[in-house]
Amino acid sequence: MRRADRLFQIIQVLRRTRHPITADAIALELETSKRTIYRDIATLMGQRVPIRGEAGVGYVLDGGFDMPPLMLTSDELEAAVLGAQWVRTQGDRALSKAADDLIAKLAATVPEALRSLLLEPVVGTPPRWRTAPAESIDVGQLRLWCRRGNKLALVYADDQGRGSTRTIWPFLVGYRDAVRVVMAWCELREDFRTFRLDRVKEAAFLEERYRERPAALRARWMKLMKARYQEVMAARGEAG
Repeated sequence: MRRADRLFQIIQVLRRTRHPITADAIALELETSKRTIYRDIATLMGQRVPIRGEAGVGYVLDGGFDMPPLMLTSDELEAAVLGAQWVRTQGDRALSKAADDLIAKLAATVPEALRSLLLEPVVGTPPRWRTAPAESIDVGQLRLWCRRGNKLALVYADDQGRGSTRTIWPFLVGYRDAVRVVMAWCELREDFRTFRLDRVKEAAFLEERYRERPAALRARWMKLMKARYQEVMAARGEAG
């Protein structure tokens, strides 16, 4: 890797990391030596890149620093193409259109030498073979409610077709290959639940906000899912 590319990648690593990251970790990702990272960090600091930290503790990039937004590598562009292809076939109508718009905007702004990566990609996802189940809920508005932290009233049918009325706190929309789901706190069950959108018979978007922040609910749910996964893996280990 050229030194200029490595300096750019160090900034990218720091930009996506919320906590201090050590030179060892950066060196491992970039497949170079820790001493090289120390020298590169010193060079970046000398160029007034606002990096804080020290050897043995870790480094962080101060907020407010930015680079030209389209200094993208070929791998990053292909990642964008691959993601956009999947969203085009699996996302809701608004996100599907946004995926096409994203690629068009990138193609209009990247250097000519990289444009073929977007317009003539060598990466691809399989087409959607099955028709998506019909949904009675506006998924675009559902995503908005997840961001706002507003409640949602549902008439929901289980796998036996039995209906129930629920008030939920939606915080995450999941896009699976076969169906779309919403993860939420259910007031009826007083617990986290996952609802398939094709089983929602009626939906009312309420203006009432729930008492927790959506990000806090997502964090609690993720912690619970991680604990359950670890329990399952531990049980499989014992069984083996």
